[in-house]
Amino acid sequence: MATIPTTSLASIDLSEYDPEQSRLMDERCIVVTPDDIAIGALDKKTCHLMANINKGLLHRAFSAFVFHPATGKLLLQQRATEKITFPDMWTNTCCSHPLDDFEEEKVEEEQRGVRVAATRKLDHELGIPPAQVPPDNFQYLTRIHYLAPSDGLWGEHEVDYILFITSEVTVTPNLNEIRDHKWVDKKELQDMFDAPGNSFTPWFKLIARDYLFSWWDVLLSKKNPETGLYDAKYALKGAVDGSKVVKMV
Repeated sequence: MATIPTTSLASIDLSEYDPEQSRLMDERCIVVTPDDIAIGALDKKTCHLMANINKGLLHRAFSAFVFHPATGKLLLQQRATEKITFPDMWTNTCCSHPLDDFEEEKVEEEQRGVRVAATRKLDHELGIPPAQVPPDNFQYLTRIHYLAPSDGLWGEHEVDYILFITSEVTVTPNLNEIRDHKWVDKKELQDMFDAPGNSFTPWFKLIARDYLFSWWDVLLSKKNPETGLYDAKYALKGAVDGSKVVKMV
């Protein structure tokens, strides 16, 4: 059975960083194998240091994409300057982790844990009320395994669950988490990618390169006949075989 790397893991003093972001680094991520088998838990700081990532340390994450049900636009966020990893970069609506700290977020059946975590973090980062993004309304698509350095010291090494949801949401940003947000259509997002000066998180670039635009096309190709609105669960259910982890490393 696989185990957490037994070689000594690096640590670091966070006193020079934003106090709230430093506090959040104590949260415990779920450590997994490349096949997404949970093998333990370690604090977020340990999981995101490149010195430990280079030893094979891998954890579970999610990337949530919120689309407007009437317009089909995607909600983006720009990460706050205070963020320890990938500050000031544009990314999908919310990217974070199910935590070992919460029993329900460890539930793997029907991706329950990552769905619950997505609802929690959309509230924490963007102030979106949980009733507007309930766990059962997310459409799970697939899992990707990727590795991305941030600044040499920090990075990401994740099995990342991709979740789509359509909802008319109320956004009240937590400015310690995000510095800006916007709704974009496909062309507006492509224009952002093409414009000089914009920077994007590596996982968002990977998902956009290989998956986002084609799945977005499927979402926009048919509305739910009962509501007349775009509906991720209606349009995308069964559209992707999410049973295996897609290796992107």
